[in-house]
Formats: sequence, structure tokens, C-alpha cells
Amino acid sequence: MTLAIRRFDRGALRQSFAHIAWDTSGRVTDVVGTVVEAHLPGTSLGATVQIVVKGQADVTAEVVGFRKDKALLIPYTSLGAVAPGCAVSGLRAADRIAVGDFLLGRVVDPMLNPFQGELVLPERPLLMPLDREAPNPMLRARVAKPLPLGIRAIDSLLTFGEGQRVGIMAGSGVGKSVLMGMIARGSSADVNVIGLIGERGREVREFIERDLGPEGLARSVVVCSTGDQSPLMRIRAAKAVTAIAEGFSRQGKRVLLMMDSLTRVAMAQREIGLAVSEPPTTRGYTPSVFSLLPRLLERTGPQAQGQGSITGLYTVLVDGDDFNEPIADAARSILDGHINLDRRLAARGHFPAIAVNTSISRVMHDIVPPEHWELAMALRTLIGVYEENIDLVQIGGYQPGNNPSLDAALSLMPAIERFLKQGINERSSMDQTLVDMQAIFKGTNRGS
Repeated sequence: MTLAIRRFDRGALRQSFAHIAWDTSGRVTDVVGTVVEAHLPGTSLGATVQIVVKGQADVTAEVVGFRKDKALLIPYTSLGAVAPGCAVSGLRAADRIAVGDFLLGRVVDPMLNPFQGELVLPERPLLMPLDREAPNPMLRARVAKPLPLGIRAIDSLLTFGEGQRVGIMAGSGVGKSVLMGMIARGSSADVNVIGLIGERGREVREFIERDLGPEGLARSVVVCSTGDQSPLMRIRAAKAVTAIAEGFSRQGKRVLLMMDSLTRVAMAQREIGLAVSEPPTTRGYTPSVFSLLPRLLERTGPQAQGQGSITGLYTVLVDGDDFNEPIADAARSILDGHINLDRRLAARGHFPAIAVNTSISRVMHDIVPPEHWELAMALRTLIGVYEENIDLVQIGGYQPGNNPSLDAALSLMPAIERFLKQGINERSSMDQTLVDMQAIFKGTNRGS
């Protein structure tokens, strides 16, 4: 598979977003850093404009704020030769995106430019707004049934529900992308909508070919905005992924939305906020970051009655393995659960490196049978007892027989670890997962 990143294409913008030219026109008055000041009467926040540069392609930008009587613009691409005096023409905001089965199996940028081949839109595609209000909470369906992901550690102890939103919290290099690929291939969702936001360019092809694979890509839509692109493109990618998921959900499909990573979305918004002189708060994050996150995340989840569901899975890159850093903390307060990946488990070759006792699914109790819940709690108790006492055992400070719970944990931990480990290409059904979990307590776990 050959991936060739194409330049931002105005033609594709016209085809995909069907905007109409305004009469608004103006001039660039100043350029400071990544911000362009322009005298642009009649424009509005969020409007898309074209900056005319002599001898070069026009630069597309968005109105992100105002300073007195000047509009503040940030480009979707590089500033190029933009200078004071350049003409600016206003365009209707490119605020919609085309959605349909024609996107399945494709890798596109936030403007729907394909990374490979051509993308042909139907004559009348479903157009979804990039920004919209979250569904009325009283009209939403409840999270009522499990969504098997094919990962034993998750399906058994952190069971996902259709319409649940969960964060994968981890430092760099602990296996977030690999886990996402395993879920995309093994989940029972009808459609995967995947956002690769702020990724290294090298990792895009690796994720698609190695982690996602042909099987996963066939029922997926991948929207990619690499880390070298404008912060506006990265924010647009997050909104585009959400809008595409909403479009498929409107067709009654069970959608699994995966965004890697929510932290880089927050960083992009921080770049924009600081560029327009928004005051920084915790670790430099601006107030607009903490208002963007709930607006984005609340759009996913259970949809209105009669529509499908959007199960959200968001990776959060924790700074310095600090699981209480601002974005991780804010995400946990909004989402319906979190999965922590432990670097120590990864260093021991335990993959997926899920720290089950510091992870939680807030809807699991309501969606699994009582016997499943009891097995899961028993297993979590054994893991907790083992982790609390393993240091004492290793230094020889524990005498067997003094603590029956610890004796049971030490006896069963090899079988528990085999159960929680899983190969990259291995998939486990929910029924088989429950059988294997029961077998731990019977001493007949597979491979023992």
C-alpha cells in the first residue's frame, strides 16, 4: 500500500463542503507568528477565508477571533508569502462534511482529500455539521448491552457497553496504537471511525498496515492529520471524525469511534488559544481547551432513540506517566471509564499492558449478568491482594498460610497473567472469555 500525502486542495473543499462565496473582502494588516490580522468587515467567528498571494496558491485560513476591529486568522496550511496588503476574500464557513459508505476503507485528511487514489462523492451525499449540540440527555437511549471488543482483559473486567465513552491513558511507547488496532479488528461494531491526530508521519502507514490491517480497514474510515500540520487542521480532524461517526449512527449503525490522541487535540487548541492571546492556566492550557473537550466528547455516546450508537475510545498521552495531569484528569471527569496502560507491565512483555485494578468501566455493573460481575470482582480482588503484598513476598517476609487470600492469589496469579495476556492477532469471543475466566478458579485455564 502506497501512501502519498497530498496538498490541501481548494477543489476538494468546494466539492466536499458546498460553500458559497460571500461579498466580503478585505486586506491583511499584520502577520505575527502564526496569526494573520486582517481588516475584514462583515465576517464572523469560524468563517473560512482565502488570502490571495501573488504568484502563489491562495492560502485558506479561518477566523479564530477578533482584536478591536481586526479579524484574527490562522491558516490551514503554511503562511507562505502572506504579507500586509494581501487581499482577503470571505467564504461561507466550510462547516459540513460528506458521510456515506463511499468512505469505508479509505484514508482521508480533514478536508476529505484521499491519501491514495481518488474519492468520488455521490451526487447528494449526507452532509453532517462539524459543530453541533450534543443530543438531548432525556432523549438519549441508555447504555444497556455490552459491545464485545475481542480483548479478554477488557471484555472480562472492563466490559464496554454500546454507547460508552472510554479513555486509554498511557505514556508514550506503552502500546496504545497496537491496542487500538486490536480493538478495530476484533470489535463487533458495524463501522470503525478512526482519527489519527497529531501522529508522526511515519506511524500512519505503520498503524494502517500493521495494527489495523486489511480486515480492520475494510470496515473503517481513517481521518489523519499529522503533527506537522496546522493546529486548525488537527482540530478539524477531531470534529470531522465525530461528525462522520454521527452520520453513520444516523443510519442506525453501531459505530466505534477511536481518536488517537485527545491530548494532541488539546495541544492544538492550546496553540490556537495562546496565539490569539488567551490567558494560560494549568500547564499552559487555555480555558478554551477545557470548554472544547466536553463539547466534543458529549456528542458521542448513546444517540437519540431510533438511531444507532457511538462508542467512543480516546487515547490520552499522559505527560511523564502522570495520570493526574490536566488533560487526563479532565477527560476522566467527562468519560464513562478509563483504561490505564502500565509501563512496568509493558517492560515485562505483558501485552496488552492494562493495569486492570486502576482502570474502570462505569457502566459494566448495569450491562453484564450477575455471575459475570461476581467473577470479575473476585478476579480483581485477587489481583489487588497480589499487588499489595508482592514486595513483602519477594523479600521473604511472608510465611505461607498466614493469609488465605494471599495464598490463593499467589497460587492463581500465573493463570491470571496468562488469561490477561493476548497476542496482537488473537481474538477472543465474549463466550470464550467467560469460560476462560471461570476456568481460572477451577484450575483448568488453557495453557496451564
